[in-house]
Order: sequence, then structure tokens, then C-alpha cells
Amino acid sequence: FRDIAGHRHLLDLIAGAASRGSLPPSLIFAGPEGVGKRMAALALAQFVNCLARKDGDRDSCGTCAACTRIARGVHADVLVIEPGESGSIKVDQVRDAIDRAAYRPFEGRRRVVVVDDADAMMGEAQNALLKTLEEPPSASMFVLVTSRPDMLLPTVRSRCQRLRFGRMAAHEVADVLMRSHEYSPADAHAAASAADGSIGVALDGGLETFAEARDTAAEVLQSVAVSNDPRRRLESAKVLAGAGDRDELRRRLRALASMLRDVGALGARADEQHLANADLAAPLRRLAGTLDRERVTQAFTAIDRALDAIDRNASPKIVADWVAFQL
Repeated sequence: FRDIAGHRHLLDLIAGAASRGSLPPSLIFAGPEGVGKRMAALALAQFVNCLARKDGDRDSCGTCAACTRIARGVHADVLVIEPGESGSIKVDQVRDAIDRAAYRPFEGRRRVVVVDDADAMMGEAQNALLKTLEEPPSASMFVLVTSRPDMLLPTVRSRCQRLRFGRMAAHEVADVLMRSHEYSPADAHAAASAADGSIGVALDGGLETFAEARDTAAEVLQSVAVSNDPRRRLESAKVLAGAGDRDELRRRLRALASMLRDVGALGARADEQHLANADLAAPLRRLAGTLDRERVTQAFTAIDRALDAIDRNASPKIVADWVAFQL
């Protein structure tokens, strides 16, 4: 669990319940994509099967034979089911897992079945799982990992305890990008500020597009903060709209929102190390001296409405013009 960024309170609850033997054997780990749900499910499998863990320990050792085999995906008692080439999880995959779970663990304490992207299970596969979820074998547990829990049948959801993983803080995403993916501080903060709390989104979104979006957002915000001149705001709107690409504008608006959130935090004298754009603390601090709390709140609300308008197919140029006069 210690290697998972964020979710400390939830992970502590899971570890505490598992150590007391009170964790339900049928679980749903739900939350946005790319926030560490699958990692948490595998960390739970390590926790219950760790050879070195003693009573009272709140984490696995991570280095014993069982922990390392689970991390490599080769432990005999930990089965991960995931969608095949068709993009779905078939009933035969589920039935095989049920058959294996019926036997006592081969080498560990608990047999753990992790169903990744569980919402991809076909209806027949979900129905096949119902009885096992309701009455799992005593030495087995099932963890359904999904970013779309409502796609699961109500009968499946009712048989599982749902644990909700939230979005990660931007500084947590940036820390992971720098520590595990060799991003520079500037690149990590640029990607994290536009990733909506998801490491997966940060890694898949394209570093150059994130960096360009943040640079543009900073230029626009600094321009409108020091002048109410309508002509200057129209020029800022042109910069914000760019080529009129809807996705590009959406990224720039999210970067603007991230900076405004930081400006508001600095105005409230928050700890700078928790800023989404901590590497831009100095210019953001200057903006905090120019933009009062009411103006920051108004601008943040305007961007939220603009993002909604973009999703409803509004003209990028009109949206950019409107935002420039609301900042």
C-alpha cells in the first residue's frame, strides 16, 4: 500500500479491516480511470498473502517470495481477469476463476481474484458470478475493479461492498510522474494540472499538448489580470481559442482552472507545496496580489460553465471570447 500515491485514508481502512479479518470477501473498487485501483487490489492480495507480515502490521513487506510473485503476476493464488482482444470479459473466464476459487489456496493464505475493468463483463459472465459473490469460499476473495460501476448489474453491486477511490491531487500526480516516469518538474506539473486527478490521463495525454496548454493559459491569465482593455481581452481570446480545436480549448481551460485554483489557495495563504502548479509559485503569487477572492471565484465559475458549453458543442471562438471577458 505504501507504494500507491494518494488515497491514504481509504488504504488505511482497507489494511486495518484486512488485518482484523473483517474485510468483506466481495469488493468493488470504484473510481476514475488511472488513479491506482488495480494497484490497490494487488496490494491487498500481497497484504493477505505476505509471508513476512506479522499480526498488527499495516502493510505487506513487498520483498518476500509471495509479494514479489504477486507483483510479477505469477502467484498461483492470485488470478487477474481482464478483457481480451474483443474488449469484453467472457463467461468462460469467470467460470474458470470460480472453479479455481473453490479450492483451498495452493501456497498462500487467501486466494484472490481481481477482475480488472469489471464493467466489461458480459451479462452472462456477471450472472455466473452472482452466487460466488454472495457466498465466496472461506479462503477466497473477489475484487471487482471498475471506473463505471453503474455498468455492473444491480444484483452484482448488491452483493459487494463498494469502496470509492477519488481523484488524486495534482501535486500527487506530479510526484508520481517525477519519481516513477522521469518527468522534469515543469513537465510533471504541466501534465498533472490538466490530468483531472488521473495518472493514467497524464501519461496518455501527450506531454507536449499539456505543456503547450499550460503555457497558453499562463499567458492569457497574466494578460487579462493587469488590464481591462477590451482590445487586449479580445487578443487574449484569440490566443486562448488557438486554431479553434475543441479538445485544445478544453485543455487550455482546464489549465486556466488549475492556475486559478492555485491563485485562490495562495490568496488564502495555503501551503505552496500542495499547489497544482508549484513550479510557477512566484508568478502565481504575483497574480494573487492582483486578483481578489471574488474575482477568482467568478473566473473559476466561468471556466466551469465554458467547459460545459464546449461539451454541448458551442463554438470554441465564442466560448473563448466569453471567457476572456469573464476573467
